Amino acid sequence: MSGKLYVVGTPIGNLGDLSPRAIETLERVDFIAAEDTRVTLKLLNHFDIKKEMVSYFEHNKRERGELICSRIANGESCAIVTDAGMPAISDPGQDLVSLCYEMGIDVEAVPGPTAFATALAISGMDSGRFTFEGFLSVSKKSRREHLEEIKDEKRTLIFYEAPHKLANTLQDLYKTLGDRKIAIVRELTKIHEQVIKTTLSEACELYGGTLKGEIVLIIEGKKAEPKTEITFENAVEMAKELVEGGMSVNNAAKEIASQTPFKKGDIYRELI
Repeated sequence: MSGKLYVVGTPIGNLGDLSPRAIETLERVDFIAAEDTRVTLKLLNHFDIKKEMVSYFEHNKRERGELICSRIANGESCAIVTDAGMPAISDPGQDLVSLCYEMGIDVEAVPGPTAFATALAISGMDSGRFTFEGFLSVSKKSRREHLEEIKDEKRTLIFYEAPHKLANTLQDLYKTLGDRKIAIVRELTKIHEQVIKTTLSEACELYGGTLKGEIVLIIEGKKAEPKTEITFENAVEMAKELVEGGMSVNNAAKEIASQTPFKKGDIYRELI
């Protein structure tokens, strides 16, 4: 095992979810890049793994990423782990993976749990098509722009949120998206795992400041607007309004025929 980055998924709560292959990889690599070395140390101790660790997180990823890649390029193997779940998913590990590819370093996945996919699987929400939106920005402007951009999205929407920000996020979602079905999934794979099926309006009232643990929000997409059935009588009335506004009978019939399923000639005969 040399000269490669291993992207290793770790448990999102239950340590029993760490795969045998992940354990073997962590035992064999030369060093581990961890989001929080204290959190990863607990995992390693549980499986009696003794390994060098270097911290790699959002605020040191540039300089530390170059150092890690330099070591890998010189023949060492490295496993990157996050505090929980799959690295590089809404996580600074993405930058390290990209840097490895830029430097021609091999990258291999050792899959593990991913919070948003696990939450969606037990939410009972539509999973045929969905969009993962990660964390909303703390910047009011960026948050508002993000929500405005997706307010007409028809696919199921998935967000991550921390408990102390939940109240504001629920209010902002309700304000922008309207009242939709939502599943609040918390404490995945842990003792207090819970799926709360409700609506955004009820969630704002009931769950703003009472929930603990890491939270995944799964919200139904925007429903298609019901199409109004246009009758032949409606089409004729529409054409009459155009004629009263000064349009010729011929042009009015042609215009309404282009907007409805009815023929120009039939509308024209009714007008004359």
